[in-house]
Amino acid sequence: MTVRVYREEDVPRMVEIWNQVVEDGEAYPQTEKMDERSGAEFFARQSVSAVAVDEQGRVQGLYILHPNNEGRCGHIANASYAVDRAFRGRHMGEQLVLDSLRQGREQGFRLLQFNAVVACNVHARHLYERVGFHLLGTIPGGFLMKDGRYEDICVYYIEL
Repeated sequence: MTVRVYREEDVPRMVEIWNQVVEDGEAYPQTEKMDERSGAEFFARQSVSAVAVDEQGRVQGLYILHPNNEGRCGHIANASYAVDRAFRGRHMGEQLVLDSLRQGREQGFRLLQFNAVVACNVHARHLYERVGFHLLGTIPGGFLMKDGRYEDICVYYIEL
């Protein structure tokens, strides 16, 4: 598996994978799915949009990296990750996270902050902690799950 900057022809598959996470309703705050046009615009306006591709060049995961804020806080990045349901559990997420840290440094960011890691997303939380993220705190009931219940969210950061 290789992680690389996305290409225009990757967009349909990226949209499909992104929409899987939106449909799951357990990690992203978005409730509306993208279409190809909105997806192309969305991925193009990120500081970095990258994909994980298998040996045959098929996109199996992705990440986006962008400023978490602007102006005097513009040196702090934010990122989101998505892996196709069929390929989860194969450590692809770790490769995406590590690449985003490298890209964040190259883009001139000093920190990477996650504003809303859903507390019950234990696999993501273990990954983030394993690669060096620090838990800043927990916001009670900060995420509305697809089933209507509220789950805590965790705020993480790492220095780049």
